[in-house]
Amino acid sequence: MNWYLTKMVFRIVCGDGNHTAQFDEQLRLITAGSKEEAFHKAQLLGAKEEEMFFNRNQQLVQWQFISVSELYQLNELIDGAEVYSRIEEKENADSYLHIIYKKAEQIRFGNTLEILNFA
Repeated sequence: MNWYLTKMVFRIVCGDGNHTAQFDEQLRLITAGSKEEAFHKAQLLGAKEEEMFFNRNQQLVQWQFISVSELYQLNELIDGAEVYSRIEEKENADSYLHIIYKKAEQIRFGNTLEILNFA
């Protein structure tokens, strides 16, 4: 088994979503037999962690999993540990989402070096 560091991206929508787009980028550790397996495992983990709840103002808050945008093989560490998290606010949510999906495609189809061109 190999260890991978993966960046998982979530979108945070509060109420009707009429606010600056917010994104949470989390670095997670994944153990898997291959890059493809690590990507699939991270995708499943992200989907499983989507949630909805009401905040203190009784507004519905949704955490929506977007995709995995980065994936790197590492030395042995702790499976599933969150290493880093950052909330992103973007004026152009569609542009941000486009970049995330393109990065995920690059990981899925094997052109990891091209990911740097989307940063």
